[in-house]
Amino acid sequence: MALTERTLLGPGPSNPYPEATAGLAAPLLGHLDPEFIAVLERTCERLRATWGTDNPVTLPLSGTGSIGMEAAFANTVRPGDVVVVAVNGLFGVRMCEVAGRYGAEVVRVDHTWGEPVDVERVVTAHPSPALVAAVHAETSTGVRSDIAGLGAALRRRHPEALLLADCVTSLGGIEVAVDEWGVDIAYSGTQKCLGVAPGLAPFTFSERAWERRVEIPPVWYLDLGLLGGYVRGGPGGRAYHHTAPVAMIASLEAGLARIHEEGLGSVTERHEAAGRRLQDGLREMGLELFAAEGHRLPQLTSVRVPEGVDSAKVREQLLTDYGIEIGAGAGDYANSVWRIGLMGHNARLDRAELVLTALRRVLGR
Repeated sequence: MALTERTLLGPGPSNPYPEATAGLAAPLLGHLDPEFIAVLERTCERLRATWGTDNPVTLPLSGTGSIGMEAAFANTVRPGDVVVVAVNGLFGVRMCEVAGRYGAEVVRVDHTWGEPVDVERVVTAHPSPALVAAVHAETSTGVRSDIAGLGAALRRRHPEALLLADCVTSLGGIEVAVDEWGVDIAYSGTQKCLGVAPGLAPFTFSERAWERRVEIPPVWYLDLGLLGGYVRGGPGGRAYHHTAPVAMIASLEAGLARIHEEGLGSVTERHEAAGRRLQDGLREMGLELFAAEGHRLPQLTSVRVPEGVDSAKVREQLLTDYGIEIGAGAGDYANSVWRIGLMGHNARLDRAELVLTALRRVLGR
């Protein structure tokens, strides 16, 4: 779904994130090697800074962003718990399905795809929810929702409810402030704005959520009671749980180090500038943006396919002729929307100009 120029993924001067690439290429350490434990410690600390949290349980889960979603519900949902889910795209739909599989009574609050979450509708959907979930940056539509506003409204109306946020496409691209916003559980993915290969799910779990966690979840691998010992340590040191993906964690540590060296504020400004240029250029070409104005993500732009244009052929030509990949839409919009990502190392003005130039040529505009 992201804009990718294939040469950027290899080593060399064209790679603006050589540290993350080097992390994957470095000699492998054993997963219990003291040097790797130090790498993991640094990674968790940098994740806390990136999330904007002091949560002790903050770690990269071994699996892609979807495993973060699974872990969130596995450790918080008991059969019969009421879970309110704001649905304004594909990943809200997926949260409903995952919560239901863990026995939740799912209260689904549907919105028009491409529109942000209506905070008032969500917080009034049920008189006593155990958990409320929403997507911060909906990957399927390119729309941003107000998680800060949702957290504030939830604290006023349902102070006992936990708040879960899907931040797969937002972490490292736009502001995320877990503690300030009152988010209890959040997960992300490495392959979006963090600019690292897919394979890990940055995850954070508040002390409040920890106190109310399911003691023995129905899935062993994602049991935070077991993983918590791995993260927090204890009198006997770290507890072995599973063989960690050491190369991926080394790569994530390097990618996070690069982000914090640049500065989180500068990184978000770079994403904003690149996305703004792309969206302005698309409108100049006469194309219509899909996500609601005022709520568009800078890092992921959704645009309607012009009438009479074959979406698949355009995407194939961009990939074949220019080495640029853009995504199709999702669900009912699979053939009528394109999704263009400028994330991580591609969130730069020259990448925005590259995709605009290629698209103009392919469309003959």
